[in-house]
Amino acid sequence: MVVKRRNRLLSIESICDAALVCIDESGRLTMAELAARLGASPSSVYHHLPGRGAIIEALRERVGATIDSPAVDDPDWMGAISGWMRAYRQAMAAHPNLIPLLIAQPMTSEAGLRSYDRVAGLLAGAGVADADIVPWITALDSFALGSALDLTAPDQPWVVADRADLPALGAAVTAGPAGRRRADTAFELGLAALLAGMSGSAAG
Repeated sequence: MVVKRRNRLLSIESICDAALVCIDESGRLTMAELAARLGASPSSVYHHLPGRGAIIEALRERVGATIDSPAVDDPDWMGAISGWMRAYRQAMAAHPNLIPLLIAQPMTSEAGLRSYDRVAGLLAGAGVADADIVPWITALDSFALGSALDLTAPDQPWVVADRADLPALGAAVTAGPAGRRRADTAFELGLAALLAGMSGSAAG
């Protein structure tokens, strides 16, 4: 008697679990590799999610669900955006290989869109002109993602030991923080500068 091999029972959750492992391990996501990891056929995966782009958006939704969206009626709009940025950075730092895949396609994730809508609402409520809101959100987005990647950088990104021809950088590296403290200090400095810029834009 021939026993046919049965495909593993799949769900959106199990597909996302396997896809995230693929991305974390290699930075890639192909349907063939994903199906192989799941022990299923590509057609079985397509039955749950219609393609690679849909899987990436499902992962955006999953990661986004771990980030508390700012309350649009928060009177401390800068504090609300600061809290969102810190959570955003931490969530993306957990899966840095996912970042290039997310920025390569338009966002359709409900969690993501609603989160950005609240940020837009906070900026509008603070007095930032409508035409300036998307550029500011883009700046915040770029900074959060870049800062998330920075958390995966070497403790000291600049190799300047015994480089007498780089006196200013060498002195700065010697005097400055290293490792996680360098990344956290840089993030807080950059965030403060962005908030000051947005506040000035709102006042103007």
